Amino acid sequence: MSKYSIVIAGGGSTFTPGIVLMLLENLDRFPIRQVKFYDNDAERQEIVAKACGIALRERAPDIAFSYTTDIREAFTDVDFCMAHIRVGKYAMREKDEKIPLKYGVVGQETCGPGGIAYGMRSIGGILEILDAMERHSPGAWMLNYSNPAAIVAEATRLLRPASRILNICDMPIDLMEKMASIAGLGSRKELTVRYYGLNHFGWWTDVRDARGSDLLPVIREHMAKHGFAQAPSATAQHVEKSWGDTFAKARDVYALDPETIPNTYLKYYLYPDYVVEHSDPNHTRANEVMEHRERNVFSACRAIIERGTAEGGGLEADVHASYIVDLATAIAENTRERMLLIVPNGGAIENFDPEAMVEIPCILGSNGYEKISMGRIPRFQKGLMEQQVAVEKLTVEAWIEGSYQKLWQALTLSKLVPSARVAKLILDDLIEANRDYWPKLS
Repeated sequence: MSKYSIVIAGGGSTFTPGIVLMLLENLDRFPIRQVKFYDNDAERQEIVAKACGIALRERAPDIAFSYTTDIREAFTDVDFCMAHIRVGKYAMREKDEKIPLKYGVVGQETCGPGGIAYGMRSIGGILEILDAMERHSPGAWMLNYSNPAAIVAEATRLLRPASRILNICDMPIDLMEKMASIAGLGSRKELTVRYYGLNHFGWWTDVRDARGSDLLPVIREHMAKHGFAQAPSATAQHVEKSWGDTFAKARDVYALDPETIPNTYLKYYLYPDYVVEHSDPNHTRANEVMEHRERNVFSACRAIIERGTAEGGGLEADVHASYIVDLATAIAENTRERMLLIVPNGGAIENFDPEAMVEIPCILGSNGYEKISMGRIPRFQKGLMEQQVAVEKLTVEAWIEGSYQKLWQALTLSKLVPSARVAKLILDDLIEANRDYWPKLS
């Protein structure tokens, strides 16, 4: 079995230790010869890297480890890039959330105006590291879970159509863990599902166990009473108070179409008035993350560095880390595993835009993915998806063309924005806030 070289783009992220720990737990099926970190924030990355370096030295001293801000050094001699960059970090996420709320509009990381703003920052960063990977390690694969995944995926489809990039998301994985728990199973890996939609915008239509037994009746019964609340999973990623509300609100999202099981992010599109009413414009999800995950992970890293050991250090493998290892293993070892990916539709959903980036099950192997056909979808979901795909495409076109007009159109078309007037007010504030990150618009 070959050993692989990994670069983690976003080396200073709070999710990076979870990836490293998950890699270490799976060396028997995904052996590694080298791990590198890459980040453009040297100070932030160094804290995470020193702590992770201690864990690697203690548990797998034969793995070469380094970290750098030099893009050529980072992307030379790698087999996989695991990318989770956040351009502007949480300071900009806070603005993405608080600016829309000034105008009574949902402020959220990947949905509505906040997602559009974040997308306009992310496109250039993803293209930069994708180009570096292909320049210095042309046979490598990029496993990208940088948000907002839908906009990033559309940009890479349009601008880098031949690139070896796979766009993925961890949120369905956590929900599948919850569904497994509801059904009395131990893990999402015991489920076989049918799912279609866009990133953060999809529905499960079939959930079965390894014997083929239909699990939807018991899951539906739970959803009708509790949503995804009272369904603990093995993951600890989504634990802050706001997530409890999101999991409970899934009950109302489910009620709109009881034939399917919805992604929790649909609450922002279907109940935006509720979300705004229950939002604090002075203390948003970004503040919550900075006070919880950011503080805890960096405190744990500093403690590990000070003690010189990662034993009992308080860092844990994250849910999305398990998925990223599964994906890398499927490609490296041709396991033919069935996984959810964000891919060009191309007829997989028969009655939907063939050029839309949709999230569906695929079979993964050494040559990439094979899409599983989802057939035709109902009018309700199709209508919602068409509107959202148009928002995503207009955003990418606005970035490419430097078009104020198209970005205004994207915001106006968003289901979360009540009028073109409000869209323009939000846009003008976002332009001012993002002057160091967005292309110039005219």
